[in-house]
Amino acid sequence: MFQKTYSRWAFMALLAVSGVSVQADELDDLKAMLNEALQRIEQLENQQNEIAVNQEEIVVVQETIVEQVENSASSQLAQWAERTTIGGYGELHWNNTDEKKEIDLHRFVLFFGHQFTDELRFFSEIEIEHNVAGDGKNGEVEVEQAYIEYDINDSNRVAGGVFLLPVGILNQTHEPNTFYGVERNNVEKNIIPSTWWEAGVMFSGEFSEGFSYDLALHSGLKAEKNGVFTYKPRDGRQKASKAAADDGAATARVKYTGMPGLELAATVQYQGDMTQGDSSTDKAQAMLWETHIVYNHGPFGLRALYADWDIDSRDAKAKGRDKQDGWFVEPSYRINQKWGVFTRHSRWDNDAGSSFDTEYEQTDLGVNYWPIEQVVIKLDWIDLDAPTGKDDNEGFNLGIGYQF
Repeated sequence: MFQKTYSRWAFMALLAVSGVSVQADELDDLKAMLNEALQRIEQLENQQNEIAVNQEEIVVVQETIVEQVENSASSQLAQWAERTTIGGYGELHWNNTDEKKEIDLHRFVLFFGHQFTDELRFFSEIEIEHNVAGDGKNGEVEVEQAYIEYDINDSNRVAGGVFLLPVGILNQTHEPNTFYGVERNNVEKNIIPSTWWEAGVMFSGEFSEGFSYDLALHSGLKAEKNGVFTYKPRDGRQKASKAAADDGAATARVKYTGMPGLELAATVQYQGDMTQGDSSTDKAQAMLWETHIVYNHGPFGLRALYADWDIDSRDAKAKGRDKQDGWFVEPSYRINQKWGVFTRHSRWDNDAGSSFDTEYEQTDLGVNYWPIEQVVIKLDWIDLDAPTGKDDNEGFNLGIGYQF
């Protein structure tokens, strides 16, 4: 309004100063032009105000969108983190025996898991053995587990992928803070052989109070080393790495845990052909039988296991390896929450079908110290009595292990 009044007076003053004589009709035209110009100025001012308001609204909308995106991303990340698990374990060994004197980061393992839905989940385990892997190095990098598991119902589930077989005490649970001794027992190492994983499908569940089952159909062993069939189970692990699959295998286990502190289990496994159809030798069907007990009552603990292979093969029989077996007994005593002692007596024979002396016998005596539940320091003494023609072994081992 101020601009309109100012403009009129300025125009009249200009006429007076210039002394110009203006006709009445010309004056009306000038007034009309002036009013039109003032209206346009007012329209422009209104448009500018509207633009300013719109810009403010745009800024508000942009800020709202950014906030919503950030909240959505944070929410999705939080949901992912809640459904994802990361863990692992490791163990460092110092062996000071007649056989070897060395320090070794024997294992470092990482777990990764993810819960897709309440019924569907993923689990994996990646292991580095002996610290350094590659050409000419001592170590290996291995995927021990990578499977999808689905809950069929409240009592049954199915898994598909690469998984640890349900056999023995240590094969599925072998974190260093869960067992005595720096090294794993030789029966489960040489006869079963732990750690043992295959590719396939596995059904698991509970069928009665305290009873559970596992049934796995999976890839099988190919028991050769350097191109020669040894029929030793440990040599036969293909680790799901371009594994020969002419003949598969099946494993079934029944386990009872209906009493506090008690685990009783029995496993049977069938191997279709431990040569995987190799034409240079005869077919080698095989059966593995394993049973064990784990019992803890107060400070007292007991582990005992027996495993036996029966291999139907002329070549295996000629080498004395159609029969292979082993057992161990391990009593222990937990002095308090931090200290525990144990002894273990074990025997195993990968040439039990031979008429010669081929049995190994070992006694272990040691102590575990747990500063916290997830960390353990171990010290043990071993005395190995080897068969004729093989070297005995005596000495001690020191180790540190952890789980997170």
